[in-house]
Amino acid sequence: MSSSRPDQPLSQLGLTARGGADPQISGLAVDSREVRQGYLFAALPGSQVHGAKFIPAALELGASAILTDTAGAGIAARILDESHAALVVVEDPRQTLAYAAALWFGGQPQTVVAVTGTNGKTSVASFVRQIWMELGHQAVNMGTTGIEGAWSYPLAHTTPEPITLHRALAEAAAAGVTHAAMEASSHGLDQRRLDGVQLAAAGFTNFTQDHLDYHETFDAYFAAKAGLFRRVLPEEGIAVINMNDPRGSEMRAVAAARGQEVISVGRGLGDLSLMGLRYDGTGQDMRFSWHDEPYQLRLNLIGGFQAENVLLACGLVIAGGEDPERVFETLPHLTTVRGRMQLAAERDNGSAVFVDYAHTPDAVASAIKALRPHVLGRLIAIVGAGGDRDITKRPLMGQAAHENADVVIVTDDNPRSEDPAVIRAAVKGGAPGCIEVGDRAEAILRGADLLGPGDALIICGKGHETGQTVGDTVLPFDDVEQASIAAAALDGRIA
Repeated sequence: MSSSRPDQPLSQLGLTARGGADPQISGLAVDSREVRQGYLFAALPGSQVHGAKFIPAALELGASAILTDTAGAGIAARILDESHAALVVVEDPRQTLAYAAALWFGGQPQTVVAVTGTNGKTSVASFVRQIWMELGHQAVNMGTTGIEGAWSYPLAHTTPEPITLHRALAEAAAAGVTHAAMEASSHGLDQRRLDGVQLAAAGFTNFTQDHLDYHETFDAYFAAKAGLFRRVLPEEGIAVINMNDPRGSEMRAVAAARGQEVISVGRGLGDLSLMGLRYDGTGQDMRFSWHDEPYQLRLNLIGGFQAENVLLACGLVIAGGEDPERVFETLPHLTTVRGRMQLAAERDNGSAVFVDYAHTPDAVASAIKALRPHVLGRLIAIVGAGGDRDITKRPLMGQAAHENADVVIVTDDNPRSEDPAVIRAAVKGGAPGCIEVGDRAEAILRGADLLGPGDALIICGKGHETGQTVGDTVLPFDDVEQASIAAAALDGRIA
């Protein structure tokens, strides 16, 4: 994406330097290697190293201003004293950078909504985008799968750092995008990456165990997600809350305390109330109500949790100003998100293979439970856990599969720097009697081979990902592709 913009005085970015210096700024960077002449370099505190360590490199490349905190200013005090660069010292440089980036890039689509929660963010954001496009809007969704829709671009993180995020929003708007649905990750919220985005509405899906390697406690994890309503969504914005989640009432209270209007969503309760579902092999019939007015329609989506995601998406679109009747008319046209309860392959005997991104204990349990009503026979689950991540959830993921599937196969996910056998052993601790197959391709083949007529296999964990991280190497690997190959090989459709 291009970053060419006219130079602006530092003061026009809402920044005040020590001593009153107001240099012309030609660009923004958080990576010292990307600094060019006249740039503002943001030296941010990190979990391992403070960005102030790289101030000398940024100055060498021509930075005319440095944004940091008191600690950063202290780390680089000597070289800063010797330089002519303007120094901006603030208490929260991450938030300050986000606001500066918003001013620097200066544009975003007219209607932007965001959704947070442990599970369901990608599906909700995609459904919001699909509904908008059905209604004739130029729309995108931004998150785990990159930027998709009327304008596309890959992203390295679910919620990118502020410079990338605000550049993307501005360029999407310049390309004619009028509506954007964003995933708001807990990391992104905690690090103030979304601050400065003008939101019309924000949604909350659910809250279960994940990312405790980063947040350390459930309270800190919840507080990060609550920041979407407590800090980012303006008072005049609308909050769309899943009231079936145990923390739904608490999140609603956060929104209400800000004076935000709330649209409540839930099974048998709320402004958008899910009243009933009837399942079959290709989807479900959904009965729901909007302000007590009943509706019934077809969803070509697998899993009851997808019906809940669809209703949350409806709430966000309605909150963004669309007519409810027209919103509901689009729902039969929704398609699943890649890697989210995706039908990956079918065997000749009538069995099926699904791929889902479920990578938390709750998501694994929810995915298997949601698939069960669509399956006449046995349900086989493949599960693993990523390395260098929250180790406490590993046996819980095995337990979730063991308690809800008929057969469990434990395999490797993304082991990263850890010994895969150690990770598998932890997952197996929650799944007594499981089958262990370390090689993921072999595990998928083994699972597909176990399928009898009417059975189903669900491959949990990697979803849309097209690589498997082993050590420092990312090996090409696609669960959907492997499932298709396995089914074709077993049924003699390929040599």
